[in-house]
Amino acid sequence: MSHTTLIDQIAQRVEHLLLRHEELQRTNALLATQVQELTHERDLLKSRLGAARHRIDALIDRLPQGADAKDNA
Repeated sequence: MSHTTLIDQIAQRVEHLLLRHEELQRTNALLATQVQELTHERDLLKSRLGAARHRIDALIDRLPQGADAKDNA
């Protein structure tokens, strides 16, 4: 009897571990998707930031040179 009980306990533990493994795989897949989405969002924001910097630099270049002299005085 104790041998059967031990086998039953091991079987229950293995079953529990298998369920936990499947749960962790699903969680990992969801987290991987989130990482991918956030990476895409970050890249988009970096691109927008670069474009905004470029526009600001272009605007600064268009400022009259006399404005720099007035600011420094």
